[in-house]
This record gives sequence, C-alpha cells and structure tokens, in this order.
Amino acid sequence: MPTNGGGQALFRLVRYWSRRWPRQAGPGDDDAQVGHILILEAIAASEREGVAAIADAAAELGLDRSNASRMLSDAVAAGLVAKTAAPGDNRRAEVRITESGRALLGAARRWQEETFARLTADWPEAEAGQLAAYLVRLAEQQITPTKEQL
Repeated sequence: MPTNGGGQALFRLVRYWSRRWPRQAGPGDDDAQVGHILILEAIAASEREGVAAIADAAAELGLDRSNASRMLSDAVAAGLVAKTAAPGDNRRAEVRITESGRALLGAARRWQEETFARLTADWPEAEAGQLAAYLVRLAEQQITPTKEQL
C-alpha cells in the first residue's frame, strides 16, 4: 500500500519538533528539561494506581534499565519523581510523580495542545479534528518491531 510520503512527512515532523520543543517547555537546561518530561511521560503511561515500576518506564522509553535509571535519578534529584521500595519487596523500587512533576508534565502537555491548535488554526475544524484523531490512533497502537523492521 503506497503511503504517498506519509512516512517521510512523519519523520520530518518528528525531527523538526524534537529540536524545538525543549526551548518552549520552560526555563532551565534544555537537555535536562527534555529528560525530565520524557521520564514523566513514561511514568504516567505505565503507572497503575499512581505508581510505576522502573522497568515499565524503561520499556515505555525504549531504553535499557540503566539508562532509564539515570534519567529517573535526575528527575528524583529535581523533586519531580519520588522513588520508594515496593510494599512487600524491598528489592523492587516504585516511582510516582510528585506535585511539581505533575505541574511540569501538565505544562508540557498544555504547550503540546497549544502548538497543535496553532499549527492547525487555519484548517477547517473538521480536518484538524480528523488529524488529531488519526494522531491519537497512531500513538495508541502498540508496535513491536521485528528485527527486519529495525
């Protein structure tokens, strides 16, 4: 099935926005801010009853546990995430997003929505809504690439 350039357009957009959104996320070191938002998004996506396992956050990010742990340590040091021993198993850690972490995540998500609205402001409302629905659908699909796809 031909994609009519959809794949190239998608990755062009990803490259464009991955270089620009950190500057909009807030004050401070851009790289640290991006890392904080990424780990917060990963925790939020994998949390159950307000807590998540480090391994789940790592899987959500597509990183090995040690790289995710470094990102997590930075977020803990910044007061954005709290790390505690799992009830009944002190060998396993659980993480939860703190109030300040939720505030940063909320600000990042508001900026994302505002950016989408600004980019589609001159589109007919139905078309902007359809694009949003397609993007949500694409984002919600669980894709497990095969070795051939990597």
